[in-house]
Amino acid sequence: MSRPSTQAVPPLQDKDVKINIVGAGVFGLSTAIHLAQRGYKRVTIFDKQPYHESRYSYFNGCDAASADMNKIFRSAYGGQTEYQSLSIEAFEAWNQWNAEIASGEVPPGMTKDDKVFVNNGNLSLTDKPSLPPFELATVRNMHEAGFPDSQLITYDPSHVKIATERGLGFAIDPFDRQKRGQEYLGVLDTTGGTTLADKACFFALYKAERLGVRTVFGPTLGAFESFLRADGEIVGIRTLDGKSHYSGRTIIACGGWTPTLLPELDSVCETTAGSVAIMKLPTDLARRYSAKNFPSWMYKMRDGAEGGLYGFPATSEGYMKIGYRGTKYTNPKVQKDGRERSVPVTRYTEAEQIVDQIPTQALAVIKQFIADFLPDLPANGVNIDMTRLCWYTDSWDNHFVIDHVPEHKNVLVASAGSGHAFKYLPNIGAWVADVLEGKGLDRQLIRSWQWRTRPDQEDRIINELMQGSAGRRSLKKTELSTPRHLKLRQTANL
Repeated sequence: MSRPSTQAVPPLQDKDVKINIVGAGVFGLSTAIHLAQRGYKRVTIFDKQPYHESRYSYFNGCDAASADMNKIFRSAYGGQTEYQSLSIEAFEAWNQWNAEIASGEVPPGMTKDDKVFVNNGNLSLTDKPSLPPFELATVRNMHEAGFPDSQLITYDPSHVKIATERGLGFAIDPFDRQKRGQEYLGVLDTTGGTTLADKACFFALYKAERLGVRTVFGPTLGAFESFLRADGEIVGIRTLDGKSHYSGRTIIACGGWTPTLLPELDSVCETTAGSVAIMKLPTDLARRYSAKNFPSWMYKMRDGAEGGLYGFPATSEGYMKIGYRGTKYTNPKVQKDGRERSVPVTRYTEAEQIVDQIPTQALAVIKQFIADFLPDLPANGVNIDMTRLCWYTDSWDNHFVIDHVPEHKNVLVASAGSGHAFKYLPNIGAWVADVLEGKGLDRQLIRSWQWRTRPDQEDRIINELMQGSAGRRSLKKTELSTPRHLKLRQTANL
Protein backbone atom coordinates (compact mmCIF):
# COMPACT_ATOMS: atom_id res chain seq x y z
CA MET A 1 0.00 0.00 0.00
CA SER A 2 1.56 3.25 -1.16
CA ARG A 3 1.68 6.20 1.28
CA PRO A 4 3.22 9.40 -0.11
CA SER A 5 5.18 11.05 2.65
CA THR A 6 3.42 13.91 4.43
CA GLN A 7 6.77 14.72 5.99
CA ALA A 8 7.98 15.97 2.58
CA VAL A 9 5.53 18.91 2.72
CA PRO A 10 6.97 22.03 4.39
CA PRO A 11 5.10 22.64 7.68
CA LEU A 12 2.79 25.63 7.78
CA GLN A 13 4.34 28.32 9.99
CA ASP A 14 3.39 31.75 8.62
CA LYS A 15 0.30 32.94 10.52
CA ASP A 16 -0.31 35.58 7.83
CA VAL A 17 -0.56 33.10 4.95
CA LYS A 18 -3.86 33.09 3.07
CA ILE A 19 -5.77 29.83 3.58
CA ASN A 20 -8.79 28.96 1.44
CA ILE A 21 -11.12 26.27 2.77
CA VAL A 22 -13.56 24.91 0.19
CA GLY A 23 -16.56 23.45 2.00
CA ALA A 24 -18.39 24.60 5.14
CA GLY A 25 -19.31 21.19 6.58
CA VAL A 26 -17.82 19.32 9.50
CA PHE A 27 -14.21 19.28 8.26
CA GLY A 28 -14.19 22.80 6.86
CA LEU A 29 -15.85 24.49 9.84
CA SER A 30 -13.78 22.67 12.43
CA THR A 31 -10.52 23.37 10.59
CA ALA A 32 -11.35 27.06 10.27
CA ILE A 33 -12.09 27.35 14.00
CA HIS A 34 -8.87 25.67 15.09
CA LEU A 35 -6.68 27.54 12.62
CA ALA A 36 -8.12 30.83 13.81
CA GLN A 37 -7.61 29.81 17.43
CA ARG A 38 -3.94 29.18 16.61
CA GLY A 39 -3.56 32.69 15.29
CA TYR A 40 -4.01 32.30 11.52
CA LYS A 41 -5.46 35.61 10.42
CA ARG A 42 -6.42 35.12 6.78
CA VAL A 43 -8.69 32.07 6.68
CA THR A 44 -11.63 32.08 4.26
CA ILE A 45 -14.35 29.44 3.86
CA PHE A 46 -16.06 29.06 0.48
CA ASP A 47 -19.33 27.22 -0.11
CA LYS A 48 -22.07 27.30 -2.71
CA GLN A 49 -24.76 27.18 -0.02
CA PRO A 50 -26.03 30.45 1.53
CA TYR A 51 -25.71 29.05 5.04
CA HIS A 52 -26.32 32.33 6.84
CA GLU A 53 -29.85 32.31 5.45
CA SER A 54 -30.56 28.56 5.27
CA ARG A 55 -28.95 27.81 8.67
CA TYR A 56 -27.86 24.38 7.42
CA SER A 57 -31.46 23.15 7.20
CA TYR A 58 -32.15 20.39 4.70
CA PHE A 59 -35.71 21.71 4.52
CA ASN A 60 -34.30 25.06 3.33
CA GLY A 61 -32.35 23.74 0.37
CA CYS A 62 -29.14 22.37 1.94
CA ASP A 63 -28.09 18.93 0.74
CA ALA A 64 -24.64 18.33 2.24
CA ALA A 65 -24.32 15.44 4.69
CA SER A 66 -23.59 17.90 7.50
CA ALA A 67 -26.85 19.75 6.78
CA ASP A 68 -29.09 17.39 8.70
CA MET A 69 -31.43 17.32 11.67
CA ASN A 70 -29.30 15.04 13.80
CA LYS A 71 -26.34 12.69 13.90
CA ILE A 72 -25.26 9.92 16.24
CA PHE A 73 -22.61 10.45 18.87
CA ARG A 74 -20.87 7.35 20.24
CA SER A 75 -17.61 6.40 21.86
CA ALA A 76 -18.19 2.74 20.94
CA TYR A 77 -15.54 1.71 18.41
CA GLY A 78 -14.78 -1.94 19.14
CA GLY A 79 -11.08 -2.56 18.80
CA GLN A 80 -10.35 0.83 17.21
CA THR A 81 -9.24 2.47 20.42
CA GLU A 82 -7.72 5.39 18.51
CA TYR A 83 -11.21 6.51 17.41
CA GLN A 84 -12.50 5.74 20.90
CA SER A 85 -9.98 8.23 22.29
CA LEU A 86 -10.92 10.78 19.62
CA SER A 87 -14.58 10.37 20.60
CA ILE A 88 -13.84 10.88 24.28
CA GLU A 89 -11.99 14.07 23.31
CA ALA A 90 -15.02 15.13 21.25
CA PHE A 91 -17.42 14.32 24.11
CA GLU A 92 -15.66 16.88 26.29
CA ALA A 93 -15.65 19.42 23.44
CA TRP A 94 -19.40 19.01 22.76
CA ASN A 95 -20.14 19.61 26.44
CA GLN A 96 -17.95 22.71 26.31
CA TRP A 97 -19.95 23.99 23.34
CA ASN A 98 -23.17 23.42 25.29
CA ALA A 99 -21.66 25.38 28.17
CA GLU A 100 -20.76 28.26 25.83
CA ILE A 101 -24.32 28.33 24.55
CA ALA A 102 -25.72 28.26 28.10
CA SER A 103 -23.60 31.32 28.90
CA GLY A 104 -25.33 33.24 26.13
CA GLU A 105 -22.64 33.01 23.41
CA VAL A 106 -25.06 32.28 20.58
CA PRO A 107 -25.78 33.56 17.08
CA PRO A 108 -29.06 35.34 16.29
CA GLY A 109 -31.88 32.82 16.27
CA MET A 110 -30.42 30.64 19.02
CA THR A 111 -30.92 31.06 22.76
CA LYS A 112 -28.97 30.00 25.83
CA ASP A 113 -31.50 27.19 26.32
CA ASP A 114 -30.43 25.51 23.08
CA LYS A 115 -28.11 22.52 22.99
CA VAL A 116 -26.05 21.07 20.15
CA PHE A 117 -25.44 17.74 21.90
CA VAL A 118 -27.90 15.68 23.94
CA ASN A 119 -26.33 12.94 26.08
CA ASN A 120 -29.36 10.63 25.87
CA GLY A 121 -27.34 7.46 25.16
CA ASN A 122 -26.68 5.44 22.04
CA LEU A 123 -28.04 1.89 21.95
CA SER A 124 -26.45 -0.68 19.63
CA LEU A 125 -28.86 -3.59 19.10
CA THR A 126 -28.39 -7.02 17.54
CA ASP A 127 -30.75 -9.85 16.61
CA LYS A 128 -28.11 -12.44 17.50
CA PRO A 129 -28.33 -14.57 20.69
CA SER A 130 -25.06 -13.15 22.01
CA LEU A 131 -23.18 -9.89 21.69
CA PRO A 132 -21.06 -9.56 18.53
CA PRO A 133 -17.26 -9.20 18.88
CA PHE A 134 -17.41 -5.46 18.14
CA GLU A 135 -19.64 -4.75 21.13
CA LEU A 136 -17.63 -7.03 23.43
CA ALA A 137 -14.43 -5.25 22.40
CA THR A 138 -16.04 -1.88 23.09
CA VAL A 139 -17.07 -2.90 26.61
CA ARG A 140 -13.55 -4.19 27.32
CA ASN A 141 -11.68 -1.24 25.81
CA MET A 142 -13.79 1.47 27.40
CA HIS A 143 -13.27 -0.24 30.75
CA GLU A 144 -9.52 -0.30 30.21
CA ALA A 145 -9.61 3.39 29.18
CA GLY A 146 -11.02 4.32 32.60
CA PHE A 147 -14.74 4.27 31.79
CA PRO A 148 -15.78 1.00 33.49
CA ASP A 149 -19.54 1.60 33.56
CA SER A 150 -20.02 3.54 30.34
CA GLN A 151 -21.07 0.53 28.24
CA LEU A 152 -24.13 -1.18 29.71
CA ILE A 153 -25.40 -4.57 28.53
CA THR A 154 -29.17 -4.66 28.27
CA TYR A 155 -29.63 -8.12 29.85
CA ASP A 156 -27.36 -7.49 32.85
CA PRO A 157 -29.52 -6.49 35.89
CA SER A 158 -26.64 -4.59 37.48
CA HIS A 159 -26.17 -2.60 34.27
CA VAL A 160 -29.89 -1.87 34.09
CA LYS A 161 -29.67 -0.49 37.62
CA ILE A 162 -26.73 1.74 36.66
CA ALA A 163 -28.65 3.09 33.65
CA THR A 164 -31.66 3.85 35.84
CA GLU A 165 -29.54 5.63 38.45
CA ARG A 166 -28.05 7.81 35.70
CA GLY A 167 -31.44 8.75 34.32
CA LEU A 168 -30.99 6.55 31.25
CA GLY A 169 -33.29 3.71 32.24
CA PHE A 170 -35.50 4.52 29.24
CA ALA A 171 -32.61 3.71 26.90
CA ILE A 172 -32.19 0.07 27.94
CA ASP A 173 -35.39 -1.09 26.19
CA PRO A 174 -36.69 2.00 24.38
CA PHE A 175 -38.76 -0.05 21.94
CA ASP A 176 -40.68 -1.84 24.74
CA ARG A 177 -39.57 -5.22 23.44
CA GLN A 178 -39.71 -6.84 26.87
CA LYS A 179 -43.25 -5.59 27.43
CA ARG A 180 -44.28 -7.27 24.18
CA GLY A 181 -42.49 -10.51 25.07
CA GLN A 182 -39.81 -10.05 22.40
CA GLU A 183 -36.06 -10.47 22.49
CA TYR A 184 -33.76 -7.50 22.77
CA LEU A 185 -30.00 -7.53 23.21
CA GLY A 186 -27.51 -4.74 22.91
CA VAL A 187 -25.09 -2.34 24.55
CA LEU A 188 -26.00 1.13 25.74
CA ASP A 189 -23.16 3.64 25.32
CA THR A 190 -23.87 6.12 28.11
CA THR A 191 -21.38 8.61 26.65
CA GLY A 192 -23.41 8.56 23.45
CA GLY A 193 -26.43 10.44 22.26
CA THR A 194 -27.58 12.86 19.60
CA THR A 195 -25.93 15.85 18.00
CA LEU A 196 -28.28 18.43 16.48
CA ALA A 197 -26.36 18.71 13.23
CA ASP A 198 -27.84 21.76 11.50
CA LYS A 199 -27.87 23.77 14.73
CA ALA A 200 -24.32 22.62 15.57
CA CYS A 201 -23.00 23.69 12.17
CA PHE A 202 -24.67 27.07 12.47
CA PHE A 203 -23.11 27.53 15.90
CA ALA A 204 -19.70 26.44 14.54
CA LEU A 205 -20.03 28.99 11.73
CA TYR A 206 -20.77 31.66 14.32
CA LYS A 207 -17.69 30.62 16.35
CA ALA A 208 -15.48 30.72 13.25
CA GLU A 209 -16.61 34.20 12.23
CA ARG A 210 -16.19 35.55 15.77
CA LEU A 211 -12.59 34.35 15.56
CA GLY A 212 -12.07 36.35 12.37
CA VAL A 213 -12.71 33.71 9.71
CA ARG A 214 -14.09 35.20 6.50
CA THR A 215 -16.86 33.47 4.56
CA VAL A 216 -17.81 33.62 0.89
CA PHE A 217 -21.12 31.82 0.42
CA GLY A 218 -23.56 31.57 -2.47
CA PRO A 219 -24.31 29.62 -5.67
CA THR A 220 -21.88 31.74 -7.70
CA LEU A 221 -19.81 33.73 -5.19
CA GLY A 222 -18.81 30.70 -3.13
CA ALA A 223 -19.01 27.86 -5.63
CA PHE A 224 -15.70 26.26 -6.62
CA GLU A 225 -15.08 26.31 -10.39
CA SER A 226 -11.39 25.42 -10.75
CA PHE A 227 -7.95 25.60 -9.23
CA LEU A 228 -5.60 28.47 -10.02
CA ARG A 229 -2.18 27.30 -11.18
CA ALA A 230 1.21 28.96 -11.57
CA ASP A 231 4.49 27.27 -12.46
CA GLY A 232 2.91 23.85 -12.03
CA GLU A 233 1.62 24.60 -8.53
CA ILE A 234 -1.92 25.25 -7.29
CA VAL A 235 -2.03 28.78 -5.92
CA GLY A 236 -5.72 29.25 -5.15
CA ILE A 237 -9.21 28.74 -6.56
CA ARG A 238 -11.54 30.39 -9.02
CA THR A 239 -15.22 30.64 -8.06
CA LEU A 240 -18.19 30.43 -10.38
CA ASP A 241 -18.51 34.21 -10.53
CA GLY A 242 -15.13 34.30 -12.30
CA LYS A 243 -13.16 35.74 -9.40
CA SER A 244 -9.70 34.46 -8.51
CA HIS A 245 -8.87 33.81 -4.87
CA TYR A 246 -5.15 33.29 -4.35
CA SER A 247 -3.84 31.49 -1.29
CA GLY A 248 -0.77 29.85 0.14
CA ARG A 249 -2.75 26.76 1.11
CA THR A 250 -6.04 25.36 -0.17
CA ILE A 251 -8.06 22.88 1.86
CA ILE A 252 -10.67 20.81 0.02
CA ALA A 253 -13.41 19.66 2.41
CA CYS A 254 -16.46 19.21 0.20
CA GLY A 255 -17.86 15.90 1.48
CA GLY A 256 -19.62 14.01 -1.29
CA TRP A 257 -18.46 16.52 -3.89
CA THR A 258 -14.75 16.08 -3.07
CA PRO A 259 -13.86 13.11 -5.35
CA THR A 260 -15.02 14.91 -8.49
CA LEU A 261 -12.90 17.96 -7.59
CA LEU A 262 -9.85 15.77 -6.91
CA PRO A 263 -9.72 12.84 -9.36
CA GLU A 264 -6.54 11.73 -7.58
CA LEU A 265 -8.85 10.31 -4.90
CA ASP A 266 -10.01 7.46 -7.17
CA SER A 267 -7.78 5.01 -5.34
CA VAL A 268 -8.82 6.22 -1.90
CA CYS A 269 -12.51 7.05 -1.63
CA GLU A 270 -15.82 7.37 -3.44
CA THR A 271 -19.09 9.25 -3.02
CA THR A 272 -21.91 7.04 -1.73
CA ALA A 273 -25.47 7.60 -0.56
CA GLY A 274 -27.20 6.51 2.60
CA SER A 275 -30.99 6.29 2.58
CA VAL A 276 -33.10 8.28 5.03
CA ALA A 277 -36.79 8.18 5.93
CA ILE A 278 -38.46 10.97 7.91
CA MET A 279 -41.82 10.77 9.70
CA LYS A 280 -43.83 13.54 11.37
CA LEU A 281 -45.20 12.18 14.63
CA PRO A 282 -48.39 13.36 16.33
CA THR A 283 -47.91 15.25 19.59
CA ASP A 284 -48.33 12.30 21.95
CA LEU A 285 -45.90 10.09 20.04
CA ALA A 286 -43.44 12.94 19.61
CA ARG A 287 -43.43 13.34 23.38
CA ARG A 288 -43.05 9.60 23.96
CA TYR A 289 -40.09 9.46 21.52
CA SER A 290 -38.43 12.73 22.50
CA ALA A 291 -34.79 12.82 23.57
CA LYS A 292 -35.92 12.88 27.21
CA ASN A 293 -37.42 9.41 26.75
CA PHE A 294 -35.60 7.82 23.81
CA PRO A 295 -31.93 7.35 22.76
CA SER A 296 -30.21 7.38 19.42
CA TRP A 297 -29.80 3.79 18.26
CA MET A 298 -28.17 1.42 15.77
CA TYR A 299 -29.40 -2.00 14.65
CA LYS A 300 -27.32 -4.72 12.99
CA MET A 301 -24.86 -2.06 11.85
CA ARG A 302 -22.29 -4.53 10.51
CA ASP A 303 -24.66 -7.17 9.12
CA GLY A 304 -24.76 -6.21 5.45
CA ALA A 305 -27.75 -5.34 3.29
CA GLU A 306 -30.36 -6.53 5.81
CA GLY A 307 -28.91 -4.37 8.58
CA GLY A 308 -27.08 -1.07 8.78
CA LEU A 309 -29.97 0.80 10.40
CA TYR A 310 -29.76 3.75 12.76
CA GLY A 311 -32.20 6.27 14.17
CA PHE A 312 -32.99 9.13 16.49
CA PRO A 313 -35.49 10.53 18.95
CA ALA A 314 -38.13 12.87 17.63
CA THR A 315 -37.01 16.47 17.19
CA SER A 316 -38.73 19.35 18.95
CA GLU A 317 -40.78 19.77 15.76
CA GLY A 318 -41.89 16.11 15.96
CA TYR A 319 -39.76 14.66 13.14
CA MET A 320 -38.32 11.17 13.59
CA LYS A 321 -35.52 10.04 11.27
CA ILE A 322 -34.37 6.52 10.43
CA GLY A 323 -31.33 5.92 8.23
CA TYR A 324 -29.99 2.93 6.31
CA ARG A 325 -26.38 2.26 5.32
CA GLY A 326 -26.56 -1.52 4.81
CA THR A 327 -26.07 -0.85 1.10
CA LYS A 328 -24.39 2.41 0.10
CA TYR A 329 -25.52 3.48 -3.35
CA THR A 330 -23.60 5.34 -6.05
CA ASN A 331 -24.44 7.68 -8.93
CA PRO A 332 -21.68 7.12 -11.52
CA LYS A 333 -21.27 9.81 -14.18
CA VAL A 334 -18.63 10.06 -16.91
CA GLN A 335 -16.24 12.92 -16.14
CA LYS A 336 -14.07 15.07 -18.41
CA ASP A 337 -11.18 12.61 -18.22
CA GLY A 338 -13.44 9.79 -19.45
CA ARG A 339 -13.65 8.02 -16.08
CA GLU A 340 -16.85 7.36 -14.21
CA ARG A 341 -17.14 8.85 -10.73
CA SER A 342 -20.07 8.84 -8.36
CA VAL A 343 -21.56 12.30 -7.88
CA PRO A 344 -24.33 13.46 -5.53
CA VAL A 345 -27.83 13.87 -6.90
CA THR A 346 -30.44 15.38 -4.62
CA ARG A 347 -33.80 17.12 -4.71
CA TYR A 348 -31.80 20.36 -4.98
CA THR A 349 -29.42 19.28 -7.77
CA GLU A 350 -29.76 21.36 -10.91
CA ALA A 351 -30.73 19.62 -14.16
CA GLU A 352 -31.21 16.24 -12.49
CA GLN A 353 -33.49 15.61 -9.57
CA ILE A 354 -34.48 12.74 -7.35
CA VAL A 355 -37.45 13.88 -5.28
CA ASP A 356 -38.67 11.74 -2.39
CA GLN A 357 -36.95 8.69 -3.85
CA ILE A 358 -34.64 6.17 -2.21
CA PRO A 359 -34.00 2.58 -3.32
CA THR A 360 -36.96 0.31 -2.58
CA GLN A 361 -34.58 -2.22 -1.02
CA ALA A 362 -33.47 0.34 1.55
CA LEU A 363 -37.03 1.40 2.22
CA ALA A 364 -38.11 -2.23 2.71
CA VAL A 365 -35.49 -2.74 5.44
CA ILE A 366 -36.55 0.48 7.18
CA LYS A 367 -40.25 -0.45 7.01
CA GLN A 368 -39.60 -3.93 8.37
CA PHE A 369 -37.77 -2.42 11.33
CA ILE A 370 -40.68 -0.07 12.02
CA ALA A 371 -43.12 -3.00 11.88
CA ASP A 372 -41.00 -5.01 14.33
CA PHE A 373 -39.76 -2.29 16.70
CA LEU A 374 -42.10 0.71 16.33
CA PRO A 375 -45.54 -0.78 15.62
CA ASP A 376 -47.28 2.06 17.45
CA LEU A 377 -46.32 4.41 14.61
CA PRO A 378 -48.44 2.83 11.85
CA ALA A 379 -51.09 1.93 14.44
CA ASN A 380 -51.49 5.66 15.03
CA GLY A 381 -51.68 6.54 11.36
CA VAL A 382 -48.04 7.55 10.91
CA ASN A 383 -46.54 7.11 7.46
CA ILE A 384 -43.21 8.12 5.97
CA ASP A 385 -43.52 11.78 5.01
CA MET A 386 -40.33 12.20 3.03
CA THR A 387 -37.13 10.42 2.07
CA ARG A 388 -33.64 11.59 1.32
CA LEU A 389 -30.42 10.34 -0.21
CA CYS A 390 -27.63 11.53 2.11
CA TRP A 391 -24.32 11.70 0.24
CA TYR A 392 -21.16 10.82 2.13
CA THR A 393 -17.65 9.93 0.99
CA ASP A 394 -16.45 6.43 1.88
CA SER A 395 -12.83 5.34 1.89
CA TRP A 396 -12.00 1.70 1.23
CA ASP A 397 -10.97 1.23 4.87
CA ASN A 398 -13.44 3.61 6.63
CA HIS A 399 -10.59 5.89 7.71
CA PHE A 400 -10.74 9.59 6.87
CA VAL A 401 -8.39 11.20 4.35
CA ILE A 402 -6.56 14.15 5.90
CA ASP A 403 -3.38 14.75 3.97
CA HIS A 404 -1.70 16.83 1.30
CA VAL A 405 -2.50 15.81 -2.26
CA PRO A 406 0.45 14.07 -3.92
CA GLU A 407 2.25 16.38 -6.35
CA HIS A 408 0.39 19.41 -4.94
CA LYS A 409 2.05 20.47 -1.69
CA ASN A 410 -0.20 23.53 -1.33
CA VAL A 411 -3.43 21.46 -1.33
CA LEU A 412 -4.74 19.44 1.59
CA VAL A 413 -7.85 17.28 1.50
CA ALA A 414 -10.02 16.64 4.55
CA SER A 415 -12.75 14.23 3.60
CA ALA A 416 -13.84 10.57 3.48
CA GLY A 417 -15.91 10.85 6.64
CA SER A 418 -17.21 7.34 5.88
CA GLY A 419 -20.41 7.93 7.82
CA HIS A 420 -18.79 8.57 11.21
CA ALA A 421 -17.06 11.96 11.08
CA PHE A 422 -19.73 14.39 12.26
CA LYS A 423 -19.29 13.52 15.93
CA TYR A 424 -15.86 15.16 15.68
CA LEU A 425 -17.11 18.58 14.58
CA PRO A 426 -15.70 20.36 17.66
CA ASN A 427 -12.25 18.74 17.62
CA ILE A 428 -11.25 17.25 14.23
CA GLY A 429 -10.00 20.65 13.04
CA ALA A 430 -7.20 20.55 15.61
CA TRP A 431 -5.93 17.38 13.96
CA VAL A 432 -6.17 18.92 10.49
CA ALA A 433 -4.23 21.93 11.77
CA ASP A 434 -1.58 19.57 13.17
CA VAL A 435 -1.16 17.97 9.73
CA LEU A 436 -0.76 21.41 8.18
CA GLU A 437 1.82 22.36 10.80
CA GLY A 438 3.61 19.02 10.62
CA LYS A 439 2.90 18.14 14.25
CA GLY A 440 2.53 14.62 15.62
CA LEU A 441 2.55 12.97 12.21
CA ASP A 442 3.58 9.65 13.73
CA ARG A 443 0.31 9.30 15.66
CA GLN A 444 -1.74 6.28 14.63
CA LEU A 445 -4.79 8.22 13.49
CA ILE A 446 -2.83 10.68 11.38
CA ARG A 447 -0.97 7.78 9.76
CA SER A 448 -4.31 6.10 9.06
CA TRP A 449 -5.58 9.28 7.41
CA GLN A 450 -2.61 9.67 5.07
CA TRP A 451 -2.97 9.31 1.33
CA ARG A 452 -3.10 5.65 0.41
CA THR A 453 -4.00 3.30 -2.41
CA ARG A 454 -6.25 0.28 -2.39
CA PRO A 455 -4.37 -2.82 -1.22
CA ASP A 456 -4.27 -6.11 -3.06
CA GLN A 457 -5.44 -8.09 -0.01
CA GLU A 458 -9.24 -8.34 -0.32
CA ASP A 459 -9.68 -9.08 3.39
CA ARG A 460 -8.43 -5.58 4.22
CA ILE A 461 -11.07 -3.84 2.12
CA ILE A 462 -14.23 -2.69 3.90
CA ASN A 463 -15.79 -0.69 1.06
CA GLU A 464 -15.48 -1.57 -2.62
CA LEU A 465 -14.82 1.49 -4.75
CA MET A 466 -15.19 2.61 -8.35
CA GLN A 467 -17.45 -0.19 -9.60
CA GLY A 468 -19.10 2.26 -11.96
CA SER A 469 -22.50 2.05 -13.63
CA ALA A 470 -22.14 -1.72 -13.98
CA GLY A 471 -21.89 -2.15 -10.21
CA ARG A 472 -24.83 -3.50 -8.26
CA ARG A 473 -25.01 -0.35 -6.09
CA SER A 474 -25.47 2.06 -9.00
CA LEU A 475 -28.73 4.01 -8.81
CA LYS A 476 -29.14 3.37 -12.52
CA LYS A 477 -29.65 -0.30 -11.75
CA THR A 478 -31.78 0.26 -8.67
CA GLU A 479 -35.55 0.46 -8.34
CA LEU A 480 -36.46 3.71 -6.61
CA SER A 481 -39.40 4.29 -4.31
CA THR A 482 -42.61 6.02 -5.28
CA PRO A 483 -45.22 7.67 -3.01
CA ARG A 484 -47.11 4.38 -2.68
CA HIS A 485 -44.06 2.82 -1.01
CA LEU A 486 -44.18 5.34 1.83
CA LYS A 487 -47.28 3.96 3.53
CA LEU A 488 -46.54 1.94 6.66
CA ARG A 489 -48.40 -1.26 7.27
CA GLN A 490 -50.14 -1.93 10.54
CA THR A 491 -49.36 -5.11 12.45
CA ALA A 492 -50.75 -6.83 15.50
CA ASN A 493 -47.32 -6.48 17.07
CA LEU A 494 -48.38 -4.11 19.86
